[in-house]
Amino acid sequence: MKTTIRLYIFLAAIFLSTGMKAQTEQPLPGNPKNFVLPEIKTFKLDNGLSVTLVPYGQLPKVTVNLIIRAGNLNEGEDELLLADLMASLMKEGTTSLSGQEIAERSASMGGVINISVNPETTSISADVLSESGLALIDLMSDIVMNPVFPSSEIGRLKNDLKRDINLRKSQPENLAFELFRKVLYPGHPFGRMFPDDDDIDSYTIEKIKAFFNDNYGARRAHIYVAGKFDESEVEKSIRKSFGSWKDGPEILINVPEPLKTHKVYIIDRPGAPQSVLNIGLPVISPSDKDYIALSVTNSLLGGSFISRITKNIRENKGYSYSPRSSVSSRYHDAYWMQYAEVGTETTTPALKEIFFEIDRLRNEPVDNEELTGIKNYVGGIFVLMNSSRGGIISQLAFLDLHGLDNSYLTNYISNIQAITADDIQRIMKKYLNPDELLIVIAGDRSKFEKDVTAFGPVSKY
Repeated sequence: MKTTIRLYIFLAAIFLSTGMKAQTEQPLPGNPKNFVLPEIKTFKLDNGLSVTLVPYGQLPKVTVNLIIRAGNLNEGEDELLLADLMASLMKEGTTSLSGQEIAERSASMGGVINISVNPETTSISADVLSESGLALIDLMSDIVMNPVFPSSEIGRLKNDLKRDINLRKSQPENLAFELFRKVLYPGHPFGRMFPDDDDIDSYTIEKIKAFFNDNYGARRAHIYVAGKFDESEVEKSIRKSFGSWKDGPEILINVPEPLKTHKVYIIDRPGAPQSVLNIGLPVISPSDKDYIALSVTNSLLGGSFISRITKNIRENKGYSYSPRSSVSSRYHDAYWMQYAEVGTETTTPALKEIFFEIDRLRNEPVDNEELTGIKNYVGGIFVLMNSSRGGIISQLAFLDLHGLDNSYLTNYISNIQAITADDIQRIMKKYLNPDELLIVIAGDRSKFEKDVTAFGPVSKY
């Protein structure tokens, strides 16, 4: 998903900056148009399973995505990434099919079954030829309703998970992000990221089955189908394949209370040639009326190739190759974060410039030309995200998660274009206060510790 979003951003940047270099004046990009949502059908089965059908496009392809509101949020303190191990085992067989047979069947349909776990959801998805859509629905129902979790595969998958986690824990960007989340979400599942090898070794088949039985069922699930398909036949197939699925538990609501703390935390890496910076704070979630304006503000500040922080510390100063900021959201929760990798000797200068750009955007109105370019950039990304079957499903799932109606999508471009320079300043002053920013640095402490106290008290962790 993150890779897909980065691709959208890359394509949008190309799309919005077209023009021959030899030209003295490049034509301004046209304003994106409001999105016209295809006519969708929604219904719910007696067991609580929600269904959304979206006719889309002319290619004979269909994407099916079963999204279940259960993931890392549902894990206990001694179950970190248990959901991820469970998801890997789900593809290894059902009561009627082996793991190899599952792979062969999906391949014969022209696709691959993907099962992924996120903080709040588990997703089972595939993109196949339209003629195989009904068979895919049947295969997905078998995977989610009849998993066997074969004990013969758990050792291999545990080792795979341990190798992946140990590799990630060896990378400073992951260590900084882990600490950022730990400080932001104390005592909450969102604040826990990496288990130890001993934790993973303790996960048994019995524990995995118990986690699955306690957290997965129709009432927590929503199946989305987008593409070219026969609507009546797909509805019949879903009712037949999923109608007997157990209803299961109600959705778990565990909204965190993120901590605002203006402190500097340092992960010491003696001799490191670079420092990793994570700078951020809790902000509003997508259900808030200011969220769209916050998204545009983020793109202007640090969340695009043409953002102010990127121009400053990448293009002008050469401190960082790929700085970026983002608004990361979950159900009734979100945070803003600026990320950058900088040379050790430029740790303090980079922080100075980041804070400078935050203060400048808070105190000086942005000019219309710069704001128009950013709004068109954000609108271009939105258009690209709606240009595929998977993109449409992601957008609709976003609406469902945050309790938004379809007008959020259909009026999105108009709402972006209505944002003014005054709105940007208001958002900056209301939500991005530099005196509330958490700063996490992974680098050689001895080279910058005294200097970074100018940006907040240095705290141990």
